[in-house]
Amino acid sequence: MSITSMIKTHPNPTTDLNVEHLAEAIDAAAACATICAACADACLAEDSVAELRDCIRTDLDCADVCATTASVLSRRTGSNLGVVKELLTACRTACASCADECESHASMHEHCKICAEACRRCEKACADLLGAIG
Repeated sequence: MSITSMIKTHPNPTTDLNVEHLAEAIDAAAACATICAACADACLAEDSVAELRDCIRTDLDCADVCATTASVLSRRTGSNLGVVKELLTACRTACASCADECESHASMHEHCKICAEACRRCEKACADLLGAIG
């Protein structure tokens, strides 16, 4: 089962969003939320945890924003495009910030490298959906 399949089954979507862009944004945001939470947990297990304080905070903020974005985008009934646009913009900002932070640790911590990649994917997916909305 895929997100695209689920989106296409909705009997009465009130917005005419590009299904492929919408599905990618939902999938990328959900994955990013999980990966950011896992990265924060991995940072807490590192010997240098004090040096990773900003990374942990950024991971957790990004995880929360991404989880909310995925949830809101999944709702097709009565969509408010103004809220969707603002949420996508916030998600892009959170992902860019988290990716920048994790990239600064990526050479030392593989979990930060993976997290940065997930954040960049989500950042792009949000930008693509915003572009499709217009």
